[in-house]
Amino acid sequence: QVQLVESGGALVQAGGSLRLSCAASGRAFSGNTMGWFRQAPGKDREFVAQISGLSNTTLYGDPVKGRFTISRDNTQNTLHLQMNSLKPDDTAMYYCAARATGWSSVISNNYDYWGRGTQVTVSS
Repeated sequence: QVQLVESGGALVQAGGSLRLSCAASGRAFSGNTMGWFRQAPGKDREFVAQISGLSNTTLYGDPVKGRFTISRDNTQNTLHLQMNSLKPDDTAMYYCAARATGWSSVISNNYDYWGRGTQVTVSS
């Protein structure tokens, strides 16, 4: 059974940093695209970042470009999201997701596996 489990969410002040992690189990994801999405209360789910399985191509949503960095450790079957210069607008539930393929995508419906999320709250 495939499981994605996020960790690292917390309450942090604006300008601070957090590192989210996603531990995958049940199968190896080294050749699969993995990504992060977020959803704030009352808002649609939003693409944050992805790293492709085929070429490790990284893509970022415009609101996080230059502040967030996605990375993966295939030996540990884990995904990370380093978040710097956090803003109150970054407050959301952050979800780890994986595709069944190695192609890039910023569309949440293209992801086949999802974690339950980890809460990030940024105070002003």
